[in-house]
Amino acid sequence: MNTTGSDDSAPEDPHDELLDRAERALDDGHVEEALELCRQVLAADPRHPGALFVAADAERTLGDLERAEVGYRAVTQIAPDHSPAWSGLAAVLFDQLRFEESRVASHRALRADPMNPEAAYVRGLLRERRSDLRGSDRDFLRAARLDPDGFPLPERLTDAMITAVIEEAKHELHPTIRTYLEQVNFVVEEVPSEELCREFDPPALPGELLGFFSGPTLAGRNAEDPWGQIPATISLFRRNLERLARDREHLVEELRITVLHEVGHFLGLDEDDLEARGLD
Repeated sequence: MNTTGSDDSAPEDPHDELLDRAERALDDGHVEEALELCRQVLAADPRHPGALFVAADAERTLGDLERAEVGYRAVTQIAPDHSPAWSGLAAVLFDQLRFEESRVASHRALRADPMNPEAAYVRGLLRERRSDLRGSDRDFLRAARLDPDGFPLPERLTDAMITAVIEEAKHELHPTIRTYLEQVNFVVEEVPSEELCREFDPPALPGELLGFFSGPTLAGRNAEDPWGQIPATISLFRRNLERLARDREHLVEELRITVLHEVGHFLGLDEDDLEARGLD
């Protein structure tokens, strides 16, 4: 796919060398170098779509979704059929929980280029949120066929696997803690809700939240009124866990870490405590 949207038949762009260096720097993980090279191009040509696009990709890599959105939108205004800019925009809008805008952008990307794997992938994420799992799986398969390295098909996590890993994780804990965990419900959901993602500050990325503990911690439970409080619950988000894993072994390990991470929250540990224990 032509990521910069340039026309091979057009006259040679005098900024091609700088832009090629920027793309290589970004591919190699040198994000700030890529941004600086893009700034050099944009200083000479503020409406250069290739430089705007690579800069937006770099901002997205840095996690600055708002700046990435501005960059992708600028490209689509200059080059309305720039499919990669539309799919990049769809992805950052999805991460900002702006799902309807993301849907429109993904459709624009696919209209401009039906073979755009990122657009198919984002559309799959959106269908997944509407509980259209068969439709989302078709989109993920399409993305994987178009770009198997960028969008590999996920390993699947069955209910039986989840139950087995939860039990194994419990056996890593002290018997007293295992007794307390009898008071905790484990729930498997496909993806986290928008409302749950917005409970975080800043909001959690909807495709990356793996688990969530809700209810009173062990220390915060009211022993005098055990029936008058919300039960403690650990939610596990199957599809996000599946996307994270490279293979079956990695998938099981990430599930184990997520279970122990959320058990840590039940015990009253904060994120720093969990990171110190290797459960971040």
